[in-house]
Amino acid sequence: MITVNKKLRVHLLLQNGLFVVLLLVLASMLGYLAFEFRAQWDISQNNRNSLSKASLDVVQKLYGPVNVTVYATHQDPQLGDIRKIISDFIVAYQRIKPDLTLNFVDPIEQPRLAEKAGVRMNGEMVISFNERSEHLTTINEQTFTNALMRLARSDQKQLMMLSGHGERKLDGIANRDMGDFGKKLTETGFRGEALNLASTMKIPSNTSVLIIASPQTDLLAGEVDILLDYIEHGGNLLWLVDQESLYGLLSLAEKLDLTFTPGVVVDPQAKRLRAPVTFALGTIYGQHAITEDFDFISVFPFARQIIFNENEKWHSTSLVEVAPEGWVETGELNDASTFDETDDVAGPVSVAVALERTIDEREQRIVVVGSGHFLANTYLGNGGNIDFGINLVNWLAGDEDLITIQPRATIDSQLILEEPVLTVIVIGFLIVFPLLFLMSGLIIWWHRRRR
Repeated sequence: MITVNKKLRVHLLLQNGLFVVLLLVLASMLGYLAFEFRAQWDISQNNRNSLSKASLDVVQKLYGPVNVTVYATHQDPQLGDIRKIISDFIVAYQRIKPDLTLNFVDPIEQPRLAEKAGVRMNGEMVISFNERSEHLTTINEQTFTNALMRLARSDQKQLMMLSGHGERKLDGIANRDMGDFGKKLTETGFRGEALNLASTMKIPSNTSVLIIASPQTDLLAGEVDILLDYIEHGGNLLWLVDQESLYGLLSLAEKLDLTFTPGVVVDPQAKRLRAPVTFALGTIYGQHAITEDFDFISVFPFARQIIFNENEKWHSTSLVEVAPEGWVETGELNDASTFDETDDVAGPVSVAVALERTIDEREQRIVVVGSGHFLANTYLGNGGNIDFGINLVNWLAGDEDLITIQPRATIDSQLILEEPVLTVIVIGFLIVFPLLFLMSGLIIWWHRRRR
């Protein structure tokens, strides 16, 4: 009997020893894996502790080290420890890009360095990449990522906006203008400038993209000749066309082999979403760099159909098709309008076309959109209009590598628990669970004592 008990004790001792050894080995392996392979999960409602896909795309396209120098004191009377706030913010970018370095300079202790860097306020950041730099005075993902996007461009792209005929203005504040879109372009590294052909008589050679945005009066014959010559020699163009007359640009449409169907697109799906039926909803996108991974609904108010006549000169892609259940209303538009097989055109309807060809060993790119309203200040905030517009300009300027959904600043939501819920949580974690663990341990000990 004594021998049996002794053997049992030895067996239990070996079993317990083996368990401890295996537990230590497992803990060591987990520690090694945790050190070598890091993973994290962001369970906050708006993912405030991780970068958006847009930011990830931009960071991964920065080939080379990025240096961030922050000119900040150790304490700020209003914000407190600015350095910690910025460090906690930058660490999300450093996880993706290890060669992004962060340095701090106290502008009070080293005023000459701050003055040389052109720093004007406490907490200002200077981001340097490839011998270029950007200054930031606000700290959020949108502004920081846009600064990185500007640095990622080889140089500042020049946009020329045709003017002198009532076109939408890229810096205008009126409802029909495109000032909000112009600000976004500036943030991402573009420079816009008005172009009046009546005074300059030519399109500057450094023009990356020429924009024609819904003229309201006829262009002069000489101006049209300048535009046609620009296209003939490989210039890139964004042409926004509304449902009115082409205002002297019919020859440009013929040169591009495009036909604009008279009438306005009617989309019954918009009415079901409590929007006017004249708001054509873009949900069908063609296969193109502009629309790759683009899954937002875009809104094209008062759109018109664009038909491309196939030819060997241009390679065309329909970027957006709208109104699969709708039509092009060629008659008078009112609440009682219905589809007329005789005169109307059944959907789906193409409202945006991309054209490209190789000329002088260089790729020429043109986009024509049958709605100038979709980038206007009034409608820019609808759906993914701003993202689609930025993608258009990026592709036209030859920066398709920077096509990405624009990062948005988000606002955290608070989780507020009522007193009874807090009480249950406290009792559960501080009393109930520990007692359950204690009881289970006692039960296991008692069963072993009975053996």
